[in-house]
Amino acid sequence: MALPTQRESWPRRVVRNPRILGGEPTLEGTRVPVRTIVEATRYIGPIDEIVSGYPMLDHTSVEIALDFYRRNQDEIDRYIAENQDPPD
Repeated sequence: MALPTQRESWPRRVVRNPRILGGEPTLEGTRVPVRTIVEATRYIGPIDEIVSGYPMLDHTSVEIALDFYRRNQDEIDRYIAENQDPPD
């Protein structure tokens, strides 16, 4: 599946596909997990900067991911913890 060459009206929802990241919630049509968007807001900052770093996303997609996080915080925080590098 080819990525769009410009921002289109998708992805517009969070999906789970067992063949993509083991079913972890991702933005539709991408391999971008919700946890990545959450961490990006913590380390990168504003949505404008996140969108410039992930050109396959638009503002609405990032907002959808953040809304999903607010409704499923415990689950996404678990994915974040599972994917952190162990302390040195």
